[in-house]
Amino acid sequence: MPMTSDYDEIKARLHHHLIAKTDFIKVKDKLNDDQMRMYVDNAITSLCRESDMTIPFEDRTRLIREIASSVMSLGPIRPLLEDKDVTEIMINGYRQVYAQKAGKMYLTGVKFDDNAHLLHTIQKLMAASGTSRRVDESSPYVDFSLTDGSRVNILLPPCSMVGPVLTIRKFSRDISTIENLVELGTLNRAMAVFLIAAVKAKLNVVFCGATGCGKTTILNVLSRHIPEDERIITIEDTSELRLLQEHVVGLQSKASNIEGKGAVTIRDLFINSLRMRPDRIILGEVRGEEILDMIQSISSGHSGTLAIVHADSPEECFNRMITMMLMSGIRLSGDQIRRQIATSVDLLVYSELFMDGVRRVVNITDLRYDKESDRVTLDDIFKFKQERVEENGKVHGHWTMARKLPSFADKFAKRNVRLPQEFLQ
Repeated sequence: MPMTSDYDEIKARLHHHLIAKTDFIKVKDKLNDDQMRMYVDNAITSLCRESDMTIPFEDRTRLIREIASSVMSLGPIRPLLEDKDVTEIMINGYRQVYAQKAGKMYLTGVKFDDNAHLLHTIQKLMAASGTSRRVDESSPYVDFSLTDGSRVNILLPPCSMVGPVLTIRKFSRDISTIENLVELGTLNRAMAVFLIAAVKAKLNVVFCGATGCGKTTILNVLSRHIPEDERIITIEDTSELRLLQEHVVGLQSKASNIEGKGAVTIRDLFINSLRMRPDRIILGEVRGEEILDMIQSISSGHSGTLAIVHADSPEECFNRMITMMLMSGIRLSGDQIRRQIATSVDLLVYSELFMDGVRRVVNITDLRYDKESDRVTLDDIFKFKQERVEENGKVHGHWTMARKLPSFADKFAKRNVRLPQEFLQ
């Protein structure tokens, strides 16, 4: 029998053999790890007999390991994950699987055999993601991202009373440019021009809204317009940001170990990032004491910060930032904190998921501080006005633009970023 050492060729032939001459596609989601390895081993034996060749023991072992580990047992939810129109999957125990399409949630007919079957799928999902995080009874919840950027949350008993709870927010590769957002009705062209200029002029921008309203997607798209010669530091709890620039340093927080030690918080990472000579810092989400360090870093010259805050309006976003500053223990009055935030943050970009399933930027707001009156005001530069809703839920409306010079207009001139004249009247 001839010996062959071309490993890649053997692997390709084995893949073809598995798909064309076995029922691998049908059974792979039903096999556990040991059964999968045995199945691949038998397929290799069959391929060798059919092709009259011998595969070295080391290559055979490597083939079994790589193919078995690369097959992610998604079980019954595979069709939902492969459906491009499904944006979110919510599993409440083995009998209830919900999905979201076009902004509407519905109960699917998908079911698992039992909670053990669901738990097996969860463990395979985690293994395929490459995450170092774990989930079990002693640590019953976890967040991580899949290799395509989709975000996964898991909550297990005893914290969950319905069995394992799995939530997958799928990452859309179809939305990657500002033109995509305009076509989807997320914003209009004038808003797109303005936000791109804001990023290039290194304005400090906070993206806000409720869960699932498109905050991270908008930030991802706008980050494409950060100049290539900048050193960018991203800080996240769960990796969701997808930047295309070469010089990007991604940092991710770390949960404590089983002894309750070794945790690394967003605040720890932010403080450390200031020593890493950043040109731009992007915060995946601000939810606690790190707001103090963010505002102080902006005040000390680190402009161009982009961040996400969960809030139900621009006003609520501003109030949340004040509350988080107060919770940090800083010894400043409420008025002093309001003033410091208003002089640091330039823009608030508020998004909302409407009943027709369209995610729209509702407000682009100038956070303005007037020294003469010592007042903080939130002035909308763009605002979406809803006009009517059809019986089928379709929302109609339009954006208005304020004809007022923004408080940060001088930053555009400083960075030599030109806007159409109508923006600066």
